Amino acid sequence: MTSDQIRELFLHFFEEKQHKVIPSSSLIPHGDPTMLLTTAGMVQVKPYFLGLATAPSSRLASCQKCFRTTDIDSVGDAKHLTFFEMLGNFSVGDYFKKEAIAWGWEFVTQRLRINPDKLWVTVFLDDDEAFEHWREIDFPTERIVRLGERDNFWGPAGDSGPCGPCSEIHYDFGGEIGCGRPECSPACDCNRFSEVWNLVFMEYNQERDGKRTKLPKPNIDTGMGLERISAVMQGVASVYDTDLFLPIRDKICSLASKKYGKDSAVDHAIRVASEHSRGIAFLIADGVLPSNEGRGYVLRRILRRASFFGRKLGIEDMFLSQVCGVVIKKMRHVYPELAKNENLIEEIVKIEEQKFLSTLDAGINLVDRTAAEAVRQGRDFISGEEVFRLWDTYGFPAELTADIAGTKGLKVDIRGFEDAIEKQRERARSSHKFTTNHEGLVSPMMGLEVEFVGYDQLTARAKVSKVSMRGSDGSGKRVTLVLDRTPFYGEMGGQVGDTGRIVGSGGEVRVTDVVRDAAGRTIHCGEVVKGSVSEADDVEAMVDIDRRLDIARNHTATHLLQAALRHVFGGHVQQRGSLVSPGHLRFDFSHLSAISKQQLDEIQRFVNNLILQNLPVVRHEDVPYKQAVGGGAIALFDEKYGDKVRVIEIGQPPVSAELCGGTHVKATGEIGLFLIVSESSIGSGLRRIEALTGRGAYSLLEKRLTALEEIASQTRGSTEEAPRKVEALIAELSVARKRLATLEKNLSQNAVESLIQKAEKVNGITVLAARVPDSSLSTLREMCDLLRDKLGSAVIVLGTVCDGKPAFIAVVTPDLLGKGFHAGDIVKQVAGVTGGSGGGKASMAQAGGRDKGTIDEALKLVRKLVSKGD
Repeated sequence: MTSDQIRELFLHFFEEKQHKVIPSSSLIPHGDPTMLLTTAGMVQVKPYFLGLATAPSSRLASCQKCFRTTDIDSVGDAKHLTFFEMLGNFSVGDYFKKEAIAWGWEFVTQRLRINPDKLWVTVFLDDDEAFEHWREIDFPTERIVRLGERDNFWGPAGDSGPCGPCSEIHYDFGGEIGCGRPECSPACDCNRFSEVWNLVFMEYNQERDGKRTKLPKPNIDTGMGLERISAVMQGVASVYDTDLFLPIRDKICSLASKKYGKDSAVDHAIRVASEHSRGIAFLIADGVLPSNEGRGYVLRRILRRASFFGRKLGIEDMFLSQVCGVVIKKMRHVYPELAKNENLIEEIVKIEEQKFLSTLDAGINLVDRTAAEAVRQGRDFISGEEVFRLWDTYGFPAELTADIAGTKGLKVDIRGFEDAIEKQRERARSSHKFTTNHEGLVSPMMGLEVEFVGYDQLTARAKVSKVSMRGSDGSGKRVTLVLDRTPFYGEMGGQVGDTGRIVGSGGEVRVTDVVRDAAGRTIHCGEVVKGSVSEADDVEAMVDIDRRLDIARNHTATHLLQAALRHVFGGHVQQRGSLVSPGHLRFDFSHLSAISKQQLDEIQRFVNNLILQNLPVVRHEDVPYKQAVGGGAIALFDEKYGDKVRVIEIGQPPVSAELCGGTHVKATGEIGLFLIVSESSIGSGLRRIEALTGRGAYSLLEKRLTALEEIASQTRGSTEEAPRKVEALIAELSVARKRLATLEKNLSQNAVESLIQKAEKVNGITVLAARVPDSSLSTLREMCDLLRDKLGSAVIVLGTVCDGKPAFIAVVTPDLLGKGFHAGDIVKQVAGVTGGSGGGKASMAQAGGRDKGTIDEALKLVRKLVSKGD
């Protein structure tokens, strides 16, 4: 069977068992801060297991894209991967162990027709229930292995979440493969056995502190790696010999002019480059961009590792974009996001690989020198600090340092490296501390529903469903509360939450923020400013109207901005993040090159033209997702959508159509004005535009016009003439500065002759310590150079006032350096008299001070320092 046939057969089998097939979610987990990347098929069903959201069906099945770095050092053996496809079936409080085991056995033996004699199973050490269910289908007892928590207890995906014991189905490749020991079983780490299906019995929820509590209902989470089962079905011992990898492997062999299967080291390098190329393409397609933090660092790490192994194969030029092209061709029919982002993937890979190759040789030389120094010192390791310096200063990956060190018989202190990174991050965190007022949120509330009415009304009568008091902050009692219906928009999709008031007969709450829990319910955060509020109170909820309208203007403007960007640059532009607040909007998007002033002007004009047309903004509710996307509506790369979505269309025919749950104006004319205030790069292939609309844009425009009118007044011209007049003044100033510099140079040359007369002998050393008229540092330095040439052998210190503060330069001629005189030490002590400091080289140094009235006193110190130094 091909991998495509296996994937299709699996999903069809579980459809027959009344499972709803759900599409793969992004590799970027949606709404789960405990996870960096999607590591298992159950990640997207985790909220259903925890009761935080309602599942579309109690029985689900999927083929999920997954990425794990846990086994990155093992990549290149027969079975370990970073990127893989996980076939899975899930029960949300429906069936449990009996059915999961029976259906698993039915699929592998009757649909895949795997020889039952080639299969073993493992169960958790004390899971007698699972053991008995395997016996009920007549599975031989001697091929059921009980294993402990390390092997047969599935922990949470992230640092908390559902977990439970598991039972695994293993395929036996035969005694001729692996360790050869008679007692060899799935408990052995050799390659004889390959785990093909893991049946996890989710019974517990694990907290971050490790505490486990029973879930309301037990669930089933199974995972069958498509790559591993493909190896079994295609009769090969390695995933790299399956149809999923063969075209990728062949491309690398062609580029490297190597034959696979002739040399074990060459084969390993080919496998690593093949495996990482898949991960690179899928990560970028799902919106991950290279960086030195988080997901971006994972991408950068595997991209550089793949490039490094390509160099090991003798590939000197960039090659990864070509290999990623093969990945896209192989997988695009299953994952259309690869085809959609093909150009972006190619360009980002080229840029990133070029950056790495430009430093690779230098990095290898640095590692070689570091390793040689370790050997010279009698060490058998490279320290964590050394590895960190190579990574932080030169961008050389720690993994490659370890690879190179290993060829020289040296170990690498990875723990020390990780500690050094954490220290750096802690320093960064301490310098960017922030506070949040989201603390004290109401905990998940099973069965509680909140009706949002805020699209059409900004005040509403409601009933308080839940209240949680959180003490006092000095101005009132902090509170979080939930209403049965609300006009308040909770923070989501980049749009900040509303503010306003909730008023009842017994009290009033000033709402300062509105957020959502994991199930999407609206939670109001604020403080009680009068009386009290209680559950079941009838209240009136009132949104701050002006603030909401400012937010709506900015949100609709982000849609227009994206339309403008795609108009100017093309369809490769994709939103990569946004912030919609009342004060401004921020829009992050994919684009590979810098943006010119002319292009920014064109983008701004395009948006303002759409505003002037006063195009209708139309909201379409409950549109089938496939229909919306198929009709051209833009979906966010990392957003998780249900079967029905909300579409915002602008204009007819639409100039913009996006899936969006935010609040908007009714027509573009309500935005008023759109002004771009900044544009910058925020990472490889990632740009950011910040802009103002409405009142904020008019306020900025007023300030700019006022400033322009003031400039026009000062230059005695009209506002139209002001730029030309300022340009002329700048040109005149430049000429005057050049004349002044020439004059200072001539004066300094004349002053040198008189200064020489002030030189004196101190213990046989020529010393010149003098104050000169107010000068620039460059003039002072030039005078010191002339004096040094004229005097030949001397200690020279000149002082002056520069920009209203003391400034000093010290010079020690080469012949006196060996006698203990150091310009940096001298000038530091001299400047200290004026309340300043400085330093520099032994031959020349400079310093600054605070009290210009003490310059003469400071210069008197030079004579004493020279007399002591000799």
